[in-house]
Amino acid sequence: MATRWGICSAGKISHDFSVALRTLASEDHQIVAVAARDLQHAEEFARKHSIPRAYGSYDELAKDPDVGGLSRQHMAQYVVYVGTIHPHHLSAGKLFMKSRKNVLIEKPLAMNSREVQELITAAQKDNVFLMEAIWTRFFPASLEVRRLLSGGEVGDVRLVRADLGAPLTHIARLAERKMGGGALLDLGIYCLQFVFMVFNGERPESIQATGHCIDTGVDGTAVLVLKFSGNRLAICTCSITVMLTNDAVITGTKGNIKVPNHMWCPTVLEVNGKEMQFPLPEADMTLNFTNSTGLRYEAEEVRRCLQKGLKESPGMPWAHSSLIAEVIDEARRQLGVTYDQDSIQ
Repeated sequence: MATRWGICSAGKISHDFSVALRTLASEDHQIVAVAARDLQHAEEFARKHSIPRAYGSYDELAKDPDVGGLSRQHMAQYVVYVGTIHPHHLSAGKLFMKSRKNVLIEKPLAMNSREVQELITAAQKDNVFLMEAIWTRFFPASLEVRRLLSGGEVGDVRLVRADLGAPLTHIARLAERKMGGGALLDLGIYCLQFVFMVFNGERPESIQATGHCIDTGVDGTAVLVLKFSGNRLAICTCSITVMLTNDAVITGTKGNIKVPNHMWCPTVLEVNGKEMQFPLPEADMTLNFTNSTGLRYEAEEVRRCLQKGLKESPGMPWAHSSLIAEVIDEARRQLGVTYDQDSIQ
């Protein structure tokens, strides 16, 4: 039985996700509906991607019986991909879960740790699948990193470094406070997920953050130093003001693993100096973002989890989403970055 997808929001990332789904077998993945806040936009998106139904509101998608809400046996293979900007993740996620729909919500899962916990609680209450769309976790290169670490390829890991940044302040959703802008929420999350993938979701003993804010009040550049038990360290640098190396390095007692570029969507690894390549399939349409056909891997993970009857992904568990949000909250506190959602109780 095919996994049937509803697409919430007809923006750039939803376009790339839809293209990525078409690199997978049609008997495994089908998009059956799309919703946007504007019906015309949804209809244009549906025509472009050959989607049967288009809605001018998220409520209509929540009520679509072909995207879940049927018998327990059938709803297991229905899921909504939420591709809105992150200030809307909480409301959209709760809307679909209340309608007994499984959800894959773009990163960051929510604006702060309180909202993340609210989504997790809703998933537990409504007995549906929930996953934060940290697509990086499911790239073949990332799976190989985990395999190498579990096999002791680099010995005991002592230091992890991850950098991601580019001059992006001209993009409103990245720079405006009301839109959830800032380096940490949009880019730093990739660095942190990498660290917690390496350290298996271990909570750091201390978090030190420094950086600066731009004139909109969001963080322009942030540097985080996380100290773990046994004097293990992680250093994360993210920026929406300057171009960084956009790589990641794991250093152990017997060597190192390097993601030499595109650490958020990796296709190359260097393991103790030896290069390994993991090419992506070709897209049938122009993409908005780098290596976006790699979104297929998180879709496959969702399908695997639904087939097994799981409510969370072992590769991106709720505990990791919670921990990442808590660390970002603390880093923002040290930097003096706040959002309206922080004052809502």
